[in-house]
Amino acid sequence: MNFICNFPFFSILLSLFSGTICSVLPAKAAKVVNRVVIAVIGLLSAILLLYLLSVGEPFVYWMGHFPAPWGNEIRAGVLEAGMALFFCIIMYLSMAGGAHKLYDEVDESKHNLYYILVNLLLSSLLALVYTNDMFTAYVFVEINTISACGLIMIRQVGRTIEAAVRYMIMSLLGSGLLLFGLCIMYDLTGHLLMSNIKESVGLLVANGEYQIPLIVSIALMCVGLCIKSALFPFHAWLPDAYGYSTVSSAAILSSLVSKGYIFLLIKIIYRVIGFDNFNSTRIIDVLFVFGLMGMIFGSISAIRENDIRRMIAFSSVAQIGYIYMGFGMGTQTGMVASVYHILSHAATKSLLFIAAIGLTEVSGGSRKFADLTGAGYRNKWAGVAFTVGSLSMVGIPLFSGFISKLLFAQAAVQVEGKMLASLIVLGISTVLNAVYFMKTVIRIYTAAKDSPYGGMTFGKMKIYAITLIFFMLVNVLLGVSSQPVVDLIWQGLTMFS
Repeated sequence: MNFICNFPFFSILLSLFSGTICSVLPAKAAKVVNRVVIAVIGLLSAILLLYLLSVGEPFVYWMGHFPAPWGNEIRAGVLEAGMALFFCIIMYLSMAGGAHKLYDEVDESKHNLYYILVNLLLSSLLALVYTNDMFTAYVFVEINTISACGLIMIRQVGRTIEAAVRYMIMSLLGSGLLLFGLCIMYDLTGHLLMSNIKESVGLLVANGEYQIPLIVSIALMCVGLCIKSALFPFHAWLPDAYGYSTVSSAAILSSLVSKGYIFLLIKIIYRVIGFDNFNSTRIIDVLFVFGLMGMIFGSISAIRENDIRRMIAFSSVAQIGYIYMGFGMGTQTGMVASVYHILSHAATKSLLFIAAIGLTEVSGGSRKFADLTGAGYRNKWAGVAFTVGSLSMVGIPLFSGFISKLLFAQAAVQVEGKMLASLIVLGISTVLNAVYFMKTVIRIYTAAKDSPYGGMTFGKMKIYAITLIFFMLVNVLLGVSSQPVVDLIWQGLTMFS
């Protein structure tokens, strides 16, 4: 086996052990370790992606060189490597963009704990991307949950503790349903490896055996991951979790954590159940309906908000709805649109949260819209970045959000029974997105009369401004060079099958 095939395993362990190392390091050293580890894992993922593109097929890595059931398996294809690389890019930029606020939001004695949680979170995300074993996936789902909860409550204010408790309750409910569904699936098939489960499920479907327990198992796993990824109406924990955590935590939680659960669901659909078998259960119709509802009600909740960070958080409910709408179409084209939207939303939502903190900093720390009047002039970089993110969310050409909505529209016209509903809700959601995002852009670029707040120059925030520039570049690149990304997604989903 080529040495590069070890890279997924190395990436998971490197992130896992760096968390342990950070526990005995001072804050500044832990910060350096965290940045270096994310960069190194990103580099390993990029090399792995190039290798997989050159060989044109996935590979399976036996941990400890023992096959199942004695050993564990990692599976890597172009979609897994690409997603791991993208996660590293977004996490690095999110950490850099919110670094200047960490001293205001978290006690310095807890900074190394913060980096431990980030490293563990990255490790769990990589494991969810690469693992070929369902029980291993469940274990890292729990690590992901604990790490995310810690990132919320490490900012010791009343609302974050309340948000963390609410998040933990809902997330553990989702984890319990996922585990319950997995136990039923193990009882039916006798396997934990995804490829082996898929073979057994295929035989059960072909023979018409245990159909009701099989559907119950699939439904429980889907509902569990829907709760954890905040699909409407399971989103009650999301606004406070994103709205009151630290800036970097909000960016990471909104862009990466929920996407890790969604990516696991994609793997279950393709590599555990089988795409055709999953569609035959009609569970896709339920996901489709809740996805459409999330697109509408998430946007309505965002319009009613008077807090910029909670508005961005409610916007995530709508964007998660887009992804599940694509799943519910039951076509390969719809799935490609959903995977692309995972990338688009991750890049844009992090940009919006990082930009929003720059606007509130020059508004006396207030997140109320009335106090944000003219903030785009006082912090020009944050104003431009927030405008770019808003235009992307609305779906303006040249930005990644436009490509997402175009792909969803193309997928919708191929599904006769769901075309009209998809296009209508897509149009309504776009109008609602424009209402609350453009309202905010107009607000920050409305000149304030006798503003008591001072401005901020590039010299005072070089790293912050550079981070915003990179975020905007990622967004624009996804918008103007989308075809290679779409081709990679198609190839990756083909490898899944």
